[in-house]
Amino acid sequence: MALRFCCGGFTNLRRTNLVATIALLPAAALPFLFGPPQAKTSPPFSVSRDVALAMRDGVVLRADIVLPDTSGRFPTLVYRTPYGKQFALKEGGTFEKAVARGYAVVIQDVRGRYASDGDFSPYQNEGRDGFDTIEWAARQSWSDGNIGTFGLSYPGAVQWLAAVENPPHLKAMVPAMTFSTPRNFFYSGGVFDGSWLDWIWFNIAPDTRHRKNLPGPQTRKEAASAWKQGHQRLQNFLPLRDLPDLKQAAPFYYQWLSHPPADSWWDWAELRNKYDRVHAAVLNFSGWYDEAYGPDGATTNFNGLLAARRGENDRRTHTMIGPWTHGGQEQSKSGERDFGPAAPIDYDELILRWMDHYLRNIDNGVDREKPVRLFVMGDNAWRDEDSWPLTRAKETSYYLNTSGAASRIGTLRSSLLATSARTSEFVSDPSHPLTDPYTEYGAHDYRAFAGLDNVLVFDTTPLAVDTEVTGSIRAEVFVSADVRDFDLWIRLLDVAPDGLAFNLMSPGLDVLRASYRNASLKPELLTPGQVYRLKLDRMLTSNVFSAGHRIRVQISAAFSPHFSRNLQTGASEITSSETQVGHIRIYHDAEHPSRIVLPIIPRAKQ
Repeated sequence: MALRFCCGGFTNLRRTNLVATIALLPAAALPFLFGPPQAKTSPPFSVSRDVALAMRDGVVLRADIVLPDTSGRFPTLVYRTPYGKQFALKEGGTFEKAVARGYAVVIQDVRGRYASDGDFSPYQNEGRDGFDTIEWAARQSWSDGNIGTFGLSYPGAVQWLAAVENPPHLKAMVPAMTFSTPRNFFYSGGVFDGSWLDWIWFNIAPDTRHRKNLPGPQTRKEAASAWKQGHQRLQNFLPLRDLPDLKQAAPFYYQWLSHPPADSWWDWAELRNKYDRVHAAVLNFSGWYDEAYGPDGATTNFNGLLAARRGENDRRTHTMIGPWTHGGQEQSKSGERDFGPAAPIDYDELILRWMDHYLRNIDNGVDREKPVRLFVMGDNAWRDEDSWPLTRAKETSYYLNTSGAASRIGTLRSSLLATSARTSEFVSDPSHPLTDPYTEYGAHDYRAFAGLDNVLVFDTTPLAVDTEVTGSIRAEVFVSADVRDFDLWIRLLDVAPDGLAFNLMSPGLDVLRASYRNASLKPELLTPGQVYRLKLDRMLTSNVFSAGHRIRVQISAAFSPHFSRNLQTGASEITSSETQVGHIRIYHDAEHPSRIVLPIIPRAKQ
């Protein structure tokens, strides 16, 4: 996984702590977010550091309070982070801008991190602690009782976990690039997310070791050095539960591993059945190349709130999805793909404009705008919509065809060909899994995968006209295997005339563990040789495939190191280390019409 230094910490691209800096663009790109550059000044404000807040169980958390340098009562923004409030305040411009606009700001270390007491167990205490912090802030003499929250990734997740506790004074929130369900956060498609390992290694373990005087790296520099020397051992270690390196610094990691994705133990982090408890105005925010849980969360949470608020004139929820990676909303590029000057936004202004309306009752038009704002890749333009998914989308099936079972490259067509072979086959060796050659998320060229013995690709013919795919993507694939289990990866790519093949989303929504095909608590292992229909229905994007380009479906049984390896023996990689080579067979005949279903958006005549 990719690592970078951001906001006081090395972070991977899955759960980075980001408070984005400003990115000014031409006014036509996104009118309400742009204006002439302003000279940088230091607005007058006061900071009270390490203010103690006692939670309901007596544990004391500490926050820095930033107030305008005037007397009065102010609408208040709460920002809660595990990455160090001192780093957030030092590096995040949102806070100064908010105070200059007349807000009070509370920046708090979550339980067990930096200045706050208690033991850190990621996410599990954030609902109650968030409620207590919001209500504490509302009672202060400098607060007018109207509370808003904001933040990206973990600081986004804490907002939702607090909001479903229904704190009375929470009026508005902007949870950016965060999740809707633990089943697509800690796991995805039944597969454990491998990036938790390096998230803990860089962001959590050093401070924990320092606090508790434990052996091992206690600074970011030491963690980086140790990772450089030993990351392959850490990432390849089997069984997962026996990894010794985090036993003392992160016992919660092993607790997670002990609970399969369908275990009701995870319900404390489930949002999808709790939207009726949330009464704040919610602006959801993500990117097409965000971590997989991000765009899924931004759309699922948006629709869940709409359903819970039927009958309200202003249902007080919007969603916005750009072409960005996790935290990359100030960039025009995602990986190797440049989306032009319209792509970056002023994230701070996005937040404050939402707060101005719902905390300060400023009539700035937020409530009259369409609730969905999407960046259409390929067109490289923003578009406002009434709903997600788009009602005008036409579901269009593309069927897998191939010339022979040994062929690694087949075709995607609107129908099955009589001349198509009945099956295609590829090999999967967990000891040598298909590995992502890129170290950062975003759009990358995967043309080199075509023809490998552990990958199948299926291409349309060159498109005659520009073809827009916007919405939820489904895949129905008939498979058999000579092993008891395997993971099915189905990735969608845009192939240019010169062969460049860009992925359209980050890994996670495009994987399904065969034994998890019914989302059961216990694995439903395969009978070797039996044909099964596997369905993936959580992929989503917005992309225009230009005329002359091809649509590609790429199929494999691994995409390391993003998620844990399927051993293919029927045993779990959490408790076992023995692997088995598998031969995976994809069917595409009249009885087993494997296909991908794309939401095609009608275009103006070209």
